[in-house]
Amino acid sequence: MKYPILLLIISLLYCGNSSAQILQSEVPELQKVDVQEHLGRTIPLGLTFTDTEGRTVRLGDHFHANEPVLLCMFYSNCPMLCHVVLEAVAKGVKQLPWTPGKEYNIISVSFDPRDTLELVAGVKERTVALLGSEAETAAKANWHFLFGAEKDSRRLADSLGFMYYYQEENGQWAHPAVLFVLTPDGAISRYLYGVNYKEKDLRLALMEASQGKLGNTIDRIMLYCFHYDPDAKGYVAMAANIMKLGGAATFIILSLILGIFWLREYSRRTAARSGVKQV
Repeated sequence: MKYPILLLIISLLYCGNSSAQILQSEVPELQKVDVQEHLGRTIPLGLTFTDTEGRTVRLGDHFHANEPVLLCMFYSNCPMLCHVVLEAVAKGVKQLPWTPGKEYNIISVSFDPRDTLELVAGVKERTVALLGSEAETAAKANWHFLFGAEKDSRRLADSLGFMYYYQEENGQWAHPAVLFVLTPDGAISRYLYGVNYKEKDLRLALMEASQGKLGNTIDRIMLYCFHYDPDAKGYVAMAANIMKLGGAATFIILSLILGIFWLREYSRRTAARSGVKQV
């Protein structure tokens, strides 16, 4: 059972809650593959890993003030799903108006204790190459690919609610497809599921994680008008807030029109009293 289990995992993540429960009950292996959301929990930033330069680093070394973090779990020899997820992240990141290492950071952590520096560095090189010249240069320095001891990757996965297991029969790991959005201090802000991360969802999730410190005025208005819908697995328009915003805009526009009218009328009357003819 190689690729079928991975295809079922992808299908599971796109299903609604009731359909997912049915699928898990029908396929016992999938009960070991899940995401248990721990929104608001802070991940252990003191965990140590090795980066693609061979340096030992703390996970917290890649968390900085005012910079939210995109984090995903992977392993180098994954036959399909990990590479699809990483490519989806690269595709979404490429469309963002922000630069990794400047407005936000990206971290990819291997959960396979068999991973080596050569393997992980190869995955990083192939992934950042998808971004294009300028973005690739920034990502090489600021998209951090880490690997290390199983106890550390397992502890990180547990804190994220990322459930996976090793398939002895084929030597592969079964795991979900999910991207974690974290605040600058390491708290879990949002889970983005599947293998397609829309630019809008990434942008709003990063803004949400930065507590409004990332983005311009238009972005903040969008964040007010959209909220994350777990069933839709993305940000959807929030009618009530849009109506409030529309009402406020209408009030402002009417106030400006009435203000201009009042000023013109006042000017006309003042000129009439002083005997000056208005053109």
